[in-house]
Amino acid sequence: MLEVIEAKGLSYHAHILEPSELVKAIKAKMIEEATEFYEAQHKEDSVEELADILELIHSAIGVLGVSFEELEATRVHKRKARGGFEKGIYLIDVEDQ
Repeated sequence: MLEVIEAKGLSYHAHILEPSELVKAIKAKMIEEATEFYEAQHKEDSVEELADILELIHSAIGVLGVSFEELEATRVHKRKARGGFEKGIYLIDVEDQ
């Protein structure tokens, strides 16, 4: 990232984040990118935002010391237990009878 800025002849200010700061920054950036994905009007824009989110996921699991395979296993486990969106069903609520 900084190399791209420097190659354009631009100046910048940066700070190297401590691990605890980095996790917080990734979470904040994730919200920003999710909002941009939500607001995207075209497929290309949506894919760009999803790529940004995926990059943040890779950064987050690196900081947390989790492999992508571990994350995927957690996703699969949760999907089996709770289901997913593959059928397009949006659950509004559940009542205990």
